[in-house]
Amino acid sequence: MTNERTAEVAAPKSKRNRILAALAAVIVLDILAAILVPPSPGESGAFQFPTDGIGANLELPAPYVIWDLAPDVASSGIVQFHPSITSSILTQWIVIAVVLSMMFLATRAMREIPGHAQNVVEFAYESLHDFAVSLGGPAAARYVPLFAAFFLYILFSNWSGLVPPVGKLEFLRAPTSDVNVTIGLALVSFTFFQAQGFRALGFRGYLGKFLPFGEFRNGLGAGFIAMFVGLMELLLEFVKPLTLSMRLFGNIFGGEVALGVMTALTIAIIPVALVGLEVLLNAVQALIFSVLTLMFTLAAIEGHHSDEHEPGHGPATEGTAAAHPAPAH
Repeated sequence: MTNERTAEVAAPKSKRNRILAALAAVIVLDILAAILVPPSPGESGAFQFPTDGIGANLELPAPYVIWDLAPDVASSGIVQFHPSITSSILTQWIVIAVVLSMMFLATRAMREIPGHAQNVVEFAYESLHDFAVSLGGPAAARYVPLFAAFFLYILFSNWSGLVPPVGKLEFLRAPTSDVNVTIGLALVSFTFFQAQGFRALGFRGYLGKFLPFGEFRNGLGAGFIAMFVGLMELLLEFVKPLTLSMRLFGNIFGGEVALGVMTALTIAIIPVALVGLEVLLNAVQALIFSVLTLMFTLAAIEGHHSDEHEPGHGPATEGTAAAHPAPAH
């Protein structure tokens, strides 16, 4: 009995010691890297602290172009429509290859009694499924694959910026720290939930949410108010991709700026704590984008005058009426 208690006490201490040893190793590695491979000096030829250190740890908002597919056409600006392969696109391909390889290797031999890898994948998918259904109800189950795909892709893209080579080599950059990538993700999301709205309600029914001409049957005032509200909702539809893209880009790029500045100023100790915080915040940002896409999709497929929201209709009311029939007169 005494040996079992000793083992129970020793296990947490051993785990804590391993974590502290890993943190100490990271700090020592950062300090040695700053001494042996210092940041490049500025234009003056001499290293200036902290400006040259901050510059060495920051990326410009515009991505680095690896392969220009149209060299005769000039391009400028943060948002680019220039055909090229950039550092964020290359890293994006690497992230996609890594995630797909992990999923393939974990699920290539599915068994009734899963191994560790299959168990992790099943637990992750079931957790995302249960979370999505808890938010959106049974209607959300149809869109769980897209919800999970967005979450996993954005999560690993966010985390890729915390891997040492990414951001330090000019041809590697976290995809979601490039506004062009986040705009692309937002446009995919926007196209999807608009298409689902037309699929579920039909062309006339979906446009009727924003142009409710039928409300004029209830009076001129009611018609004008309904048209005003509908047009405001239509404008908000086009704001959705902007908010999706800028929220994701701003948080990921802002986190990298904060991490770069603190790394230049303090070398090791505080950046280690910031990396842990960024791991959590990056996961939150991936979840926010995925949840908003799911909620926008569910809002798109729901009509303004759905029968399930009218009193006296819907499964709950029908079930109650069946269980408690009205007394006979």
